[in-house]
Amino acid sequence: MNIIVLGSGVIGVTSAYYLAKQGHQVTVIDRHSGSALDTSFANAGQISPGYASPWAAPGIPAKAMRWMFAKNSPLTIRPDWTLGQVKWMLSMLKNCDEAHYTRNKSRMVRLAEYSRDMLIELRAQTGIAYEGREQGTTQVFRSETQLDAAEKDIKVLQELGVPYELLDSKTLLNAEPALANSRVPLVGGLRLPNDETGDCQLFTEHLTDLCQSIGVQFKFNTTITDLVIDNASTATVTGVRCSNEVLSADAVLCTLGVYTPLLLKGQLDVPIYPIKGYSITLPIIDESRAPQSTVLDETYKVAVTRFDNRIRVGGMAELRGYDKSLIASRRETLEMVINDLYPNAGDTKAASFWTGLRPVTPDSTPIIGETPIKNLWLNAGHGTLGWTMACGSARVVADLMSAKTPDIESADLNISRYKNE
Repeated sequence: MNIIVLGSGVIGVTSAYYLAKQGHQVTVIDRHSGSALDTSFANAGQISPGYASPWAAPGIPAKAMRWMFAKNSPLTIRPDWTLGQVKWMLSMLKNCDEAHYTRNKSRMVRLAEYSRDMLIELRAQTGIAYEGREQGTTQVFRSETQLDAAEKDIKVLQELGVPYELLDSKTLLNAEPALANSRVPLVGGLRLPNDETGDCQLFTEHLTDLCQSIGVQFKFNTTITDLVIDNASTATVTGVRCSNEVLSADAVLCTLGVYTPLLLKGQLDVPIYPIKGYSITLPIIDESRAPQSTVLDETYKVAVTRFDNRIRVGGMAELRGYDKSLIASRRETLEMVINDLYPNAGDTKAASFWTGLRPVTPDSTPIIGETPIKNLWLNAGHGTLGWTMACGSARVVADLMSAKTPDIESADLNISRYKNE
């Protein structure tokens, strides 16, 4: 088929790669000058299938109320009372019970574990490099309460057969020796040894090159106006209207993240809302004080990730609509976390500061598969896990679009799951 992929973030480019490998003619359209220049640009850098957890969880509504008044809150809500925001928040609240949490986490981990396997296979087949590390992820706890609360996640990990290590304050240092310099007491951690790290932007850029080498065309600096839909009998997508031309297609795959519902407004209700996050990237100045892999600070919901000669610190969540302004207090929180856990490891004064909008669904599970509009497919809504789930999501949607049965269960990933909610 002649397939158009909308968006060249990590989800779009991995989708284009797997579609091309299955013999399709693929064109990728993006308004930016290159790949991975939006949400994929400076994310936390972690590939953490075992930590694939829903934002909607038991106790989150109460925590959200407390966090609203905290100085370094991991979550900030600025209600704008738009219909989209209200519907999304109400739907998310419905998912904040134990039954929904367990269901959502199970399918998220299923997809994320498969995605890691696909990334390993891709790396073996292509030799793609992206400053990756395969030394696991460690979630660190500053209190016994946090350590005890990890039991519900451990139960799901056990059910899914995901390897893990529960660490005390001493064995924590075996995984991350530089935490011996931490300025705050740490009571222990939960380590997932099979997790990985890497620079998502670098990966996406290199995969773009691989895509071009197998025939994928990229149309950068091209604004997508709307879809060309034939409503003669049943709604059918026949192409994409851009700023200066109309491109015909046998199928269109939308991988536009937070911009997906904007493009499809009036055609399809897609429950994705932008959750704003921040990161800083700083050069390492003392190797002995730097992290080995990714460390998640449970208190502030911030990830600290090691690249070759840099440290990426990312996290926090703000419901501010599509606002992308940089807020100084958020940088201060990120600097506080790196200075608490890894003091004098990197030069915070030389850090670059970035913000991006994560595409989050009410149940935190991405929307992957066909839609009620014929020939229109979705691969969007990955939240904070776009990098973690990219290869698996792309392989699943490529299989579905090629009329193949995916390697994992996928029926509960498409948009029809919201039909009765």
